[in-house]
Amino acid sequence: MSLAPPVFGSAIRFENLTLGYERHPAVHHLDAEIPAGALVAVVGPNGAGKSTLLKGIAGELRPLEGAIRMEPRRAAPLAYMPQKNELDSSFPVSVFDMVAMGLWNEIGAFRGLGRAGRGKVRAALNAVGLAGFEFRPILTLSGGQLQRARFARLILQDAPTILLDEPFAAIDARTVDDLANLILRWHGEGRTVLTVVHDFGQVRRYFPNCLLLARELVAFGATAEVMSEELLARARQLSEAFDEHADDCALSETA
Repeated sequence: MSLAPPVFGSAIRFENLTLGYERHPAVHHLDAEIPAGALVAVVGPNGAGKSTLLKGIAGELRPLEGAIRMEPRRAAPLAYMPQKNELDSSFPVSVFDMVAMGLWNEIGAFRGLGRAGRGKVRAALNAVGLAGFEFRPILTLSGGQLQRARFARLILQDAPTILLDEPFAAIDARTVDDLANLILRWHGEGRTVLTVVHDFGQVRRYFPNCLLLARELVAFGATAEVMSEELLARARQLSEAFDEHADDCALSETA
């Protein structure tokens, strides 16, 4: 079942999209359009393909079949924040330097940050409540503080499309609320934001639209409609029925 999402023009279009690993599908035959400026929670059971979908949009996975089409103005730069477990928080770098990496596309590898750039970094840190943390090593930060620093880096990327993979996992309630309000601000600025979320309460509280996956599309549309008991039960059934030994997919020559 596919519910019609609000129409603002398309930012991302999935055309018979299949993504997977070692030619085994994790998301298959997905057809959907993400409206430009939409704020969408990507939800589904464990192993439903949520993180895989974001990796595909970010270009980290090549489609096995089908295609992902990006509206040209939103194709680049694209900001992608993977799960926290993909970040080496023991790396010896300061909060300031980590956040400043968000200006990479603006300053490149060889130009100095400059006074204006340093001002942008401090402003981003202020926006996430980390003023005064500039010279702290990231390994000294709590989970919530580290996530605030990662959001500060996203602010500096200033991307029209933002992908967030479980940004609220294992952080305190105050940080969740602060970061969710920042996401809502991005939405208010007309950015397209896709966010993998596990907590259904957070989905209902912050996200007007929802894409429900169970390796295939179950529903996409207004959160109040998608998060029904019937559709959630359907997603669980599909996930439980999935055959881990399904036939390999042939690589598409046109993807």
